[in-house]
Amino acid sequence: MKNIGWIGLGKMGLPMALKLAGQKHKLSVFNRTKSKTSDLVAAGASAEDNVANVAKKSDITITMVSDDFALERIALGSDGVLKNAKPNSTFIDMSTVSPGLSAKISETAVAKNINYLRAPVNGTVMQAETSTLVILVSGPQEIFGKQRDIFDVMGNKIFYVGGEEQARYLKLSINMMVGVSAIMMAEALALGKAGGLDWDMMIDIIKNSAVGSPVVNYKEQMLKDRDFTPAFSAKQMAKDFDLILEAARTGNVPLSIAAQTRQNWSSMIATGRGENDFFSYVELLEELSGLKE
Repeated sequence: MKNIGWIGLGKMGLPMALKLAGQKHKLSVFNRTKSKTSDLVAAGASAEDNVANVAKKSDITITMVSDDFALERIALGSDGVLKNAKPNSTFIDMSTVSPGLSAKISETAVAKNINYLRAPVNGTVMQAETSTLVILVSGPQEIFGKQRDIFDVMGNKIFYVGGEEQARYLKLSINMMVGVSAIMMAEALALGKAGGLDWDMMIDIIKNSAVGSPVVNYKEQMLKDRDFTPAFSAKQMAKDFDLILEAARTGNVPLSIAAQTRQNWSSMIATGRGENDFFSYVELLEELSGLKE
């Protein structure tokens, strides 16, 4: 049994933390909206009033938060994880954030003699609930080996990719391809619709063609039903593309397709579609093309 602290109980964080609670670890949790801790308390966790208390009690502190701003405050603030965690403890962040902020956290962690693993995840809420997430991990390899069992509780594909910020870059690279796939799919469907093709038939054939992919398969029913309840919103994708383009500028990597795709998310947000699933770009394209029924 490990003393684990968990900070951040959003759509992904809650089911992930529940998996650890189900393993009978001694779990302390914090969330700004305290009511979100109730399921975990029922599963045996203790709800703390602040981040500092979680860090002080834990041998391993895990964060799953929304963006750079939240992580910087939680990790580096005066009442944050690194100011209050015990020496030789481990800090694991599973959020999607910038490599630049992650490197800053790493410097502070080394100075405080705290082990730091970056472990962003690929997957959906359903995958979090079924422990089938893909988890990308970078940081000290020895520490990864010691904490591997924690990742195995939450995911079924765990990849160790390097000693520094490699997991951050890989997560952003994958998200870039997922976002571009949504725009490409929307353009293909709009073109086919303009040519008189049956909507469901198009989706079926594309899914089974050379460009079929897990993300197309996952979005198949959403597209057929035209129900764009967000699994991941256009606003969230815009945030990730900002991180992608920032990392690219830092490394002088020209990402022309990613830059154009970022403008597509701006179009969705500006037309009131920012909270819709990012695959709903197809509806905006239909409107622009005069195909809206």
